[in-house]
Order: sequence, then structure tokens, then C-alpha cells
Amino acid sequence: QVQLVESGGGSVQAGGSLRLSCAASGRTLSIMAWFRQAPGKEREFVAALRRGESAVYAGFAEGRFTISRDNDKDTVYLQMNNLGPEDTAVYLCVADATTGFINTRSSRAYDYWGQGTKVTVSS
Repeated sequence: QVQLVESGGGSVQAGGSLRLSCAASGRTLSIMAWFRQAPGKEREFVAALRRGESAVYAGFAEGRFTISRDNDKDTVYLQMNNLGPEDTAVYLCVADATTGFINTRSSRAYDYWGQGTKVTVSS
């Protein structure tokens, strides 16, 4: 059984940084990604990283967020810099084991989901 456990969320002032972690266990996962959901808003794609490929980012994440992965630890990270109040959300780690094509920006592409970690950015 696959488990994804996020950590690293918290409260920070605008302009600050946070680093989220997601530790996976249970099976080899080819792609790991982050989504987020703000209060009253739809879930949205943040970033994805597949083994051996370049990272993919949402427009708002480009230049501010960096996704990385430690394959030995089966852990994916999301370094978030220059945070603003608009980044306040629950951040969810997702993963999938498929090696074929998936739409990495679609939440429906992923079989495995973490519980989420809350990020609050105050102005």
C-alpha cells in the first residue's frame, strides 16, 4: 500500500520561504507532484517531476518554486520562495507509478494522494 506523508507546512510572512517534503513508501513511483487547494477555490496543479525528466511547473510557480526529488529516500520536495498571501492553501503531494504518458497537470492522472500540509502566508 502506497503512503505519502507530507511535512513542512506552516505560517510565514509574505516574502518568506518554506520547504515542503513528501515521503513515499509502498512501491516505486515514477512521477511525484504537488497540487494545492485554497479555501473556496478549486484544486490546482503546482509542479511535477518524473524520474529522469525535467520538472514541470504551473505559471505562478515558475521562478519561485522548485520541485526536487531524492530517489534514494523516495522523497519529493517543494522549495517555495517569495511567498505571498495568494499562496495560502493546503498543499497536497500526489504520485503515480505509471511509466506511460499522463497529463501531469491533471489531478485525475494520479492514483496516490497525501493528506496535505497547510501553508498560510500573511501579508
